[in-house]
Amino acid sequence: MSSAAGVRVTGAKGHCFAFARDLFSGTLVLTARDAARGQAAVRHCRRGRPEPRFHQLDLDDLQSIRALVSSFKILYGDADTTPFHIQAELLPLIKTQVRRVVNVSSMMSLMTLKNCSPELQEKFRSETITEEELVGLMNKFVEDTKKGVHQKEGWPNTAYGVSKIGVTVLSRIQARKLSEQRKGDKILLNACCPGWVRTDMAGPKAPKSPEEGAETPVYLALLPPDAEGPHGQFFVSEKKVSEWYPYE
Repeated sequence: MSSAAGVRVTGAKGHCFAFARDLFSGTLVLTARDAARGQAAVRHCRRGRPEPRFHQLDLDDLQSIRALVSSFKILYGDADTTPFHIQAELLPLIKTQVRRVVNVSSMMSLMTLKNCSPELQEKFRSETITEEELVGLMNKFVEDTKKGVHQKEGWPNTAYGVSKIGVTVLSRIQARKLSEQRKGDKILLNACCPGWVRTDMAGPKAPKSPEEGAETPVYLALLPPDAEGPHGQFFVSEKKVSEWYPYE
């Protein structure tokens, strides 16, 4: 997430690190599960610039998430009477300072969607799907895998791909909410695919460097202040829009 006041990037390695380095302006907050690797990223980002901040974050650990949210409470101020459960939500945090939100998804979300049952495809492609319905679908996938019936229930055999469907669909839901609540603030939220990048997960044979993988996220994060869009789109590599539907 980026703003005039600074940048917050989750995942301080690979293309996310390159993304943060290219965006660096004002206050930079890097997060990572591994504190040692996160601190190493902070040292790499210094190089004559203001000191970046690091905060440990494990998205599988609710306490870790709450600790990070608490560190951002300054966005509201100590005297703010906004209920804490509202302060802890993403969209209010965006409204206070952030003007561009870039969620890193993957082309795998489109490929995986194609391999879902027609019923699941219809649900994930719905223009009115809610966050609660999406969470319900993600939880059902987990439960179906535990029971060994996920393929029978119409799910593809890839947890990573389904997780990226979740990222893309959640981005569309959040963008829709922002559009409904928009009051001239022009907050633009998009999901994107950095491409096949040489990271720990993708391996050394991937064709793109971390810097090349950061190109599309940086483009979306640095959209001009007066830009009306893109908003609520799924972007693939090379800064091109990809519609949210299965390949033909």
